[in-house]
Amino acid sequence: MAGAVEAKLAELGLTLPDVVPPLASYQPAVQSGVYVYTSGQLPMVDGKLAVTGKVGAEVTPDEAKELAKTCALNALAAVKSVAGDLDRIARVVKVVGFVASATDFTGQPAVINGASELLGAVLGDKGVHARSAVGVAVLPLDAPVEVEVQVELTGV
Repeated sequence: MAGAVEAKLAELGLTLPDVVPPLASYQPAVQSGVYVYTSGQLPMVDGKLAVTGKVGAEVTPDEAKELAKTCALNALAAVKSVAGDLDRIARVVKVVGFVASATDFTGQPAVINGASELLGAVLGDKGVHARSAVGVAVLPLDAPVEVEVQVELTGV
């Protein structure tokens, strides 16, 4: 039976994906005490990137914002893989977003809003978080966006 968070995802027309398998030597998420830290999550869907390239060049800011939303969904799947239940999330503490950017692109915060807005829509006040949005030259697999999330759990 799905909990309240997964019911909210369904209400929003979203499905929690399978955990994206690691691309190298790391775990998708680890728990330390009351915190779960995700590795950087790429906008993988069914095992592949739908879009590659730099934001502001091959990828539009609106496309990248949607990709950041996908990254956040993948991060929630990674959190569930170690927490067991997304209803255990007490709050999202921090989101860090990386945007592979064309040299003149400066809209990284608006891109990472895709992740932040998704977390707020799904978790309400528990989804409000601190955040960094960073422009970078290149990301793994030529992904346009990568997002990592830190959450605090209840019942630990």
